[in-house]
Amino acid sequence: MLATAISPEDARRHAEETVKRSKTSFGPGMRILSKARRDGMYAVYAFCREVDDIADEGGTREEKLKALDEWREEIDRLYDGAPQTPTGVALLTPVRAFDLPKEEFILMIEGMEMDAKGPVIAPTLTELAAYTRRVAGAAGQLSMPVFGAPKVKASDDFAISLGDALQLTNILRDIEQDAEEGRLYLPRELLEKHGCPLSPIGITTSPGLPAVRAEIAAMAREKFAASRAALKYLDWRVLRPALLMMGVYERYLDKMTARGWANGQARVGLSKIEKTAIAIRWLLAPKI
Repeated sequence: MLATAISPEDARRHAEETVKRSKTSFGPGMRILSKARRDGMYAVYAFCREVDDIADEGGTREEKLKALDEWREEIDRLYDGAPQTPTGVALLTPVRAFDLPKEEFILMIEGMEMDAKGPVIAPTLTELAAYTRRVAGAAGQLSMPVFGAPKVKASDDFAISLGDALQLTNILRDIEQDAEEGRLYLPRELLEKHGCPLSPIGITTSPGLPAVRAEIAAMAREKFAASRAALKYLDWRVLRPALLMMGVYERYLDKMTARGWANGQARVGLSKIEKTAIAIRWLLAPKI
């Protein structure tokens, strides 16, 4: 991370381009925000994307941890008012305008360090909860102030529960892909309970895997329900970007549940028409 003269406008464009290149499912939700809030979310997403890329892309363990440590230093500089990277500069205004909590940036980095030190293989339920709180909960906690949500317990409950629900759903969708990359996010206790290997090798054909999937799906359902319970104490109109994602990921879970948990099935997806229908439904009348 070299100190360079980065203008706020160049930094803003960098964050926006990062979102566009990623083709993230979060993009449509961000675009419905006012400009200041949209730019804030682009900057938060760019940070999350960049640290995630460090953890997931090539490089040695030591190189990844060094790069993440450099991000820790950049967060310190950000809160001192002197960031040195394009994304750090893009974050400067939203950090001040929306009072974004520094500790959530650090938690996100900690989650990526868990991947960088890994790969993560058969974590305990406690370890999995710590991981999802960092890689998903932190993103939610950084997003809520940008959306305009009040700093109340219901906001925390909504962000953390929804983050857990989205991450558990992703884990279900990506078991085969993760196994190919040497990762296994399914919890050790459930793997042992259903006689599955505690290793990516052989997990995708294990006779016990469908039962593990079903239990993870039930956990995700509980988290979605907790998110909806917290939403009753909040203004759903403020949280429409998050609700779009909630609708999409609940639909993923519904489709996986409907087809069953047999091994060897393709990764579930949604068509543009399905996503548009979900967006319209949740924008106009969320299922609270």
